[in-house]
Amino acid sequence: MLNLFRHKRQKPTPPPTVSVSVAEGYLPVESALSLLAAEHRRQLLDRIWQYTALSQAQFTQLYLNPIHRYAQQVQQLPASETHHHAYLGGMLDHGLELVACSLKLRQSYLLPTGAAPEDQAAQTDAWSAGIAYGALLHDIGKIAVDLQVERQDGRPWHPWHGPLDQPYRFRYVKDRDYHLHGAAAGLLYTQILDRSILDWLNGFPSLWASLLYVLAGQYERAGVLGELVIQADRVSTAQNIGGNPSKALQAPIHSLQHHLISGLRHLVQHELKLNQPGAAGWLTQDALWLVSKTVTDKLRAYLLSQSIEGIPSSNIAVFDELQSHGLVESTPEGKAIWTALVVQGSWQQSFTFLRLPPALIWGSEHRPEAFSGTVNVDAEIQPTTAPAPAPASPSTSEAGSTGPTQSHSPPAPLAMEDADYLGTLLDMFELEEPEVSDTSSAGTLEISNTSSDNPGQAFLNWVKEGIQSHKLIINDSKAKVHIVDGTLLLVTPGIFQRYAQEFPGIASGANAGSEEWRWIQKRFEQLNLHRKRKSGLNIWCCQVKGPRRKTTLKGYLLTKPELLISPLPVNNPFLTIKTEEEL
Repeated sequence: MLNLFRHKRQKPTPPPTVSVSVAEGYLPVESALSLLAAEHRRQLLDRIWQYTALSQAQFTQLYLNPIHRYAQQVQQLPASETHHHAYLGGMLDHGLELVACSLKLRQSYLLPTGAAPEDQAAQTDAWSAGIAYGALLHDIGKIAVDLQVERQDGRPWHPWHGPLDQPYRFRYVKDRDYHLHGAAAGLLYTQILDRSILDWLNGFPSLWASLLYVLAGQYERAGVLGELVIQADRVSTAQNIGGNPSKALQAPIHSLQHHLISGLRHLVQHELKLNQPGAAGWLTQDALWLVSKTVTDKLRAYLLSQSIEGIPSSNIAVFDELQSHGLVESTPEGKAIWTALVVQGSWQQSFTFLRLPPALIWGSEHRPEAFSGTVNVDAEIQPTTAPAPAPASPSTSEAGSTGPTQSHSPPAPLAMEDADYLGTLLDMFELEEPEVSDTSSAGTLEISNTSSDNPGQAFLNWVKEGIQSHKLIINDSKAKVHIVDGTLLLVTPGIFQRYAQEFPGIASGANAGSEEWRWIQKRFEQLNLHRKRKSGLNIWCCQVKGPRRKTTLKGYLLTKPELLISPLPVNNPFLTIKTEEEL
């Protein structure tokens, strides 16, 4: 099947030669090799190669050459102005993440759907490549219609001119059409996919049609290929803006998540007062604080007025939905509701809040001025014994440059180094697939019976099923389960509190007066499946080290992690167990 490429081995296009010096305010043109040499991009390329299972020559022809051409085209351009991957190089990072994620998701599909097994086997490499191309190119139209790029000699550059050949600067088009980039990919994809690749793909009519629909922005006609690209896009975007990629992966286009976001945007932009006494919300530099009851009442009423079905009947249920979809940021102890004191001059008042990333509401649109006062979280109500939530995407409130010679000033170029999300994303690619045969190694642990008569065992059953279904994510900054020192770390009290929230009344009559999560924790300890410290204590302390924070995390280390997951994923690189001397 790949004979077409074995006779025409091509090397990546050589980098352009730039002889002019780089003037202030301009970005240098870099070769594809230079752009892809960054450690996190090399890791993504390695992961992509692993998923393809091709020889080096085949991988170079089918994947590496197009990726090199893509890197030459997008250079250091961001993927958005103030939303996801809004930093220098964000477009390249987003493209690579989508390729890796889409290929990971593709492993769960036999394609083309409904074809004979022998035909599916014969087309495996073609469908994998087609899915990867759709993922890589789905946003490339942005550099043609969302951005105005200027060469250092003053001439405009358009991507159909070919790769940039001299230093450049850019700014975003004011009042641009945010749907146009989906249709603009057709201008550019022939510069990324060469003739031999297009000839090869054209030999698979079903795949060819699906890919063309994706490249035209018509995902609803692209079948499985379109769905995989959309899912990969959600994962990469959610992870970058601090949301929950696992939940984003599960959300259909017109899901409750979609309606909640639309409703919140409508209320904030058109109905709610902000940043003043009597308001329902306050916008600070890094968060939007919405008064929980007022806003949730209005959100439910608005969605019901739009005849949207499936809206939760209580505010508590809405809080759960917002939190489970990663639309609101959780407190350090994993709850949706924050308590904070708003202070402006001599006026101050305490409220219970939902905390949202501003990019969720305004995206690439201009946002209001930040609150001139302060919003102070009550330290006594919000303990800080767990890791802080993942940072939201680096974003600013700029509306874009207005002068024809003024260069765009994107968020800090080092934002990529300041975020922990890429390591989490790489771990997620490695961990997200459940082990079909995992039940065979469960020993005496009955994973199919979450209502076991043994409460501790029932809890572990729930943990295992949560890991398999991705309801419980691993090694994420907000996760309650991590891999540390070659075993599972169950974060306390978070994991037990979540179990108690899902099964209210579970300890009813068993230990009156005790908090349910503590009762569950004791039942778990009685199983004796956790490591004990030399001092005889049960709970271990881990140091959490990231580029932007350093804190501690407490939990139980299992003696038999294979009871819950096998094979065991890699350790979370941000966690280190503290020694007895350090405690």
